Amino acid sequence: MNPPGQLLTATVSVQASMTDVWACWTTPEHICQWNSPSADWHTSHVENDVRRGGRFLFTMQLKNNSSSFDFGGVYTEVRPQEKISYTLTDGRQTVNLFAVTPEGINVTEIFEPENGLPANVQLDFTTGVLNNFKSYVENVYKAAQLR
Repeated sequence: MNPPGQLLTATVSVQASMTDVWACWTTPEHICQWNSPSADWHTSHVENDVRRGGRFLFTMQLKNNSSSFDFGGVYTEVRPQEKISYTLTDGRQTVNLFAVTPEGINVTEIFEPENGLPANVQLDFTTGVLNNFKSYVENVYKAAQLR
């Protein structure tokens, strides 16, 4: 069991413009390309209404179809290219922060861990997703923009 009030934080620095980072973070066709913690997972379905009160639903599953889950909730605050806050369907809170730094665009996710699942497993999962996001934006997305 995770301690009450515990928050987990993961950050990645992306070498891209804030406009590109925001577009890739919020657009369903892009989310399907990067939203997985590792090569054996993928996101098969995305609904995303990025506005206060808007809902989102991402269906994540193992590529061998042995496991899947829905990740969804309601946006509680949206400040374009700065901050997204949301409440998951189970009531846990998450904040995503976007900041311009000399190293690139920092994307930070601060979230309440799920009870019953070790915090390090959840942090590894989130870090894997953020690293896939970084790789997608810096490699796949930017290469497509150059064509």
